[in-house]
Amino acid sequence: MNKNLLFTFICLLVLNFSVQAQEALFGAQPITSPEIHDDSSVTFRLSAPNAKSVQITGDFLPTVKIETPRGTFDGPGKAELTKDDKGVWTYKSEPLKPELYGYSFIVDGFSTTDPSNPFLIRDVASVTNILIVGKGQADLYRTNDIAHGSVTRRWYDSPGLGMDRRITIYTPPGYEKSTEKLPVLYLLHGAGGDEEAWIALGRTAQIMDNLIAEGKVKPMIVVMPNGNVIQDGAPGEGSMGFYKPQFMVAKTMDGTYEGSFQDIIAFVESNYRVQADKAHRAIAGLSMGGYHSLHISRYYPNTFDYVGLFSAAIMAREDATGKVYSNFDQTLKAQMDNGYKLYWIAIGKTDFLYDANKEYRAKLDSMGMKYTYVESEGGHIWRNWRVYLSQFAPLLFN
Repeated sequence: MNKNLLFTFICLLVLNFSVQAQEALFGAQPITSPEIHDDSSVTFRLSAPNAKSVQITGDFLPTVKIETPRGTFDGPGKAELTKDDKGVWTYKSEPLKPELYGYSFIVDGFSTTDPSNPFLIRDVASVTNILIVGKGQADLYRTNDIAHGSVTRRWYDSPGLGMDRRITIYTPPGYEKSTEKLPVLYLLHGAGGDEEAWIALGRTAQIMDNLIAEGKVKPMIVVMPNGNVIQDGAPGEGSMGFYKPQFMVAKTMDGTYEGSFQDIIAFVESNYRVQADKAHRAIAGLSMGGYHSLHISRYYPNTFDYVGLFSAAIMAREDATGKVYSNFDQTLKAQMDNGYKLYWIAIGKTDFLYDANKEYRAKLDSMGMKYTYVESEGGHIWRNWRVYLSQFAPLLFN
């Protein structure tokens, strides 16, 4: 064979192989999903020529009641996708309100993520795609062109738990070059979360950066610990290695975490430039983290001037007999008598903890303990907790 012809043949062979490899890697046809339209509606697409049924589930769809061994919860609904003659399934939403949304596909009964969307987030053991739609409140969740703070993962010694533990800490823009001492917000996650939850699902760094840039929030340090005392770090980040996260692990609500919380405060106040007094400490949390915030602030009744309970679990279970839960009324009264600047309670109207919060507010009313109450739409969802953080933070340290 002529050398030139041989060279041409080899080049065509390599080119053909390269094209086939790219098709295998990136798919036979380009798919845009999600596609956000000018009216804030969103089109989702999935190439699945052999599928018989494709659904989408996401928190932009009407909620449904989901029965679980732990009770009845609000969950995302489902919608059907339609298939075209090329095997591409499509769903177009109604115009959506400004928000960060999560979603996934269900293909012939099998839940899967969107292969065209590389942006993923973990909530307990579930992984979903995310997108941000619109402006307004949703702008707080974006990384905008402003000054940014820093997020670090540190390890602290916890004598109370007998281990070194991983913790996530946000410092505001300019902290590294400043000599100013700052106030601290201790921000606690819910059941199934860890030290990654607020920074990932809660968009804490983006919210704080944006509110500080707008002059609505004073620069502060935000400390996000791991409330699961049997872990030294989040699943995949600690010495226990890679394992499936669980909704509830041992000892999360038995008083051990609350009793050892001073270890966290001691670490922060020894390693960061902070104003180490009651007037410059705040504690808040969602669900189980609200429970922890309630009991930590009561157990150490002269430690925090600001307390935030976001969709909080309230009273200890009957099998929780730790010292932290003894003398509940007396320590709560001591907290009230010591004085504080803000006791903030927020919950959604359809939250499964709504009645427990109503009963707790009645207790506070009966003893004359002042609080601020915020009632929102929706249930036990991150959409509410991000909003609560954006409402609570501007009230701190004024």
